[in-house]
Amino acid sequence: MTGAFGTVPDCTNSEQIVQVQDRLRKGPPLLLDGATGTELNRRGVGTELPMWSAKALLEAPDVLRAVHRDYVLAGAEIITANTFRTHRRSLAAAGYADKAKLLTHKAVELARVAIQDAEPGNPGKVHVAGSIAPLEDCYSPRLVPDSETLLVEHYEMAMTLADAGADLLLLETMNTIREAAVAAEVAVATGLPVMASFVCGRDGRLLSGENISGAADKLGSCGVDAILINCVAAPDLCVGLSMLASATDLPIGGYGNVGYADEIHGWVNTDSVNPSAYAIHAEKWMDIGARIIGSCCGTGPGHTEELRARIDAREH
Repeated sequence: MTGAFGTVPDCTNSEQIVQVQDRLRKGPPLLLDGATGTELNRRGVGTELPMWSAKALLEAPDVLRAVHRDYVLAGAEIITANTFRTHRRSLAAAGYADKAKLLTHKAVELARVAIQDAEPGNPGKVHVAGSIAPLEDCYSPRLVPDSETLLVEHYEMAMTLADAGADLLLLETMNTIREAAVAAEVAVATGLPVMASFVCGRDGRLLSGENISGAADKLGSCGVDAILINCVAAPDLCVGLSMLASATDLPIGGYGNVGYADEIHGWVNTDSVNPSAYAIHAEKWMDIGARIIGSCCGTGPGHTEELRARIDAREH
């Protein structure tokens, strides 16, 4: 089909789209998986920058598939394909620019196979999200490229993920409204459900200093299905999420981190917030109104399993 940005892959699964959008509107909260890159590292896979988690697509695809499978077994309803660092720009820094589409397709396929492994009788109940990251460093809003570059590169990524068969698109760890809005416009043009997530400081503002309410207004006008906050320390996520709840009628959500960023390896695992302690924070997010719950860098399937139990307990 042809949309505002040209030809769009006609590969959307209407049943999956309806399921996701219905759950976002009505609840109960959808459960995202947890960290991919840091869990790979925990299992012995190198995640050095600039490729970070994308290295596993070349060097350890079986371990990556096992990580996805373990999140499904823990109760996740959305598995995030390992595409956070498969856009052409990141891969170019490691000499693999020509493999961007190939590795993005491979990441979606591995997530799909892992779901089939874990749920052979009912794989349709678990959805694959295509991850779209900032083109540059997640924590450095000053590095965001010009708008034309954003449009070209995010367009390529969104269309590649749609063509690869993702069920929805997850724009994550966005640190400026400008980049998030461009990524959202091209993502929405695919026809897939789109969730947009921002990384904030302890004060609830984007790392650019922009207000989360302004981000919510702009992304809402772009047509996204939900707005989230991610990669904020779990104890601090309530601040921004409360502001977000007051700023939008769209479904909201959050997934926090455990540990801290590192310039060489990308992230340092600390295990400082165990699954039970993490879930206590997530309970507060659900009290605020979160319809999407998950966990970010430093977490693992144990955190997902604990979140699954908390969500299910609220339904009984």
